[in-house]
Amino acid sequence: MIYQNKKILIIGGTGTIGYHLTKRLLEDNPKVIRIFSRDEHKQFQMNIDFRDYQDRLRFLIGDVRDYQRLLRAMEDIDYVFHLAAMKHVPACEYNPFEAVQTNVIGTQNVIQAAIQAGVKKVLFTSTDKAISPTNTYGATKLTAERLISAAEYQKGPKTTIFSSVRFGNVMGSRGSVIPLFKKQIIEDKVITVTDLNMVRYMMTPSQATSLVLEANILAEGGEVFVLKMPVVKLSDLVKVMIEEISLKNNIDPREVKVKETGLRPGEKMYEELMTDDEARISAELPDMYVIPSLFKEQKNSNVQVRKPDVLKEKSIQIEVLRDWLLTENLL
Repeated sequence: MIYQNKKILIIGGTGTIGYHLTKRLLEDNPKVIRIFSRDEHKQFQMNIDFRDYQDRLRFLIGDVRDYQRLLRAMEDIDYVFHLAAMKHVPACEYNPFEAVQTNVIGTQNVIQAAIQAGVKKVLFTSTDKAISPTNTYGATKLTAERLISAAEYQKGPKTTIFSSVRFGNVMGSRGSVIPLFKKQIIEDKVITVTDLNMVRYMMTPSQATSLVLEANILAEGGEVFVLKMPVVKLSDLVKVMIEEISLKNNIDPREVKVKETGLRPGEKMYEELMTDDEARISAELPDMYVIPSLFKEQKNSNVQVRKPDVLKEKSIQIEVLRDWLLTENLL
């Protein structure tokens, strides 16, 4: 338990991953966890949910755009998890510079503050949309990834270790389609889908939390850790949700209609886990790939180097998808 008696800062800690990460880290008895976000309502609610741990939780209102506030939040901190982002694709498309200020400039602020404060490790959460990006969100997250990796080269004699994890779509997270579909089935009996043929890499909140913690232990500097995620067909997700939500709410599933609306600006039909060039230099673990830093010659000694056999994971079976959703209480 490397986090026992340690001081931890979770930036963007009131989001779905931040919430689950806080819950998991508290099991390791850290000295303090500071939750940094700009959402005072969610901080209030989270404080209630974790009222048994008030002696170890601190809630800080702040924004990654504010370097001085970040620096103050990082005082005497051992580990930083950087989860904050503008992540909604349409919002980033229509407000591109706002996305740059949060996802790019905000990440650079995190890097500079961590170096200045002498933090041991910083872990940044990226996205599969950063691969061959077609939208502002993906482009800004790719830039932030590169900033994190480059920090290893630019930090000079400082010892802070920077690394990234690359997520797919986290089931049930704020802004994901699962809570939207559930609401639409119950209230309108109509699901609006961009395209039923769309596929997405998906992971559960518990899988995302495990990836973050495992990657932070393995990190030696500049790596990008990528979970081996299954592909979920949007048509399968729609089918499972209509069946299960209808059953729980006494709705005739035949009454639920599906309406395709078409791709939104910047959206892809298919996502990728990594580029071909990244695959050629990456190492492989049972549950993840590790892409080494472009700025460091040495390989990660914690990982056995083995070129991935495939870049695209197999589509998940519909019954496995159903079990995932039920186990995570997402239906």
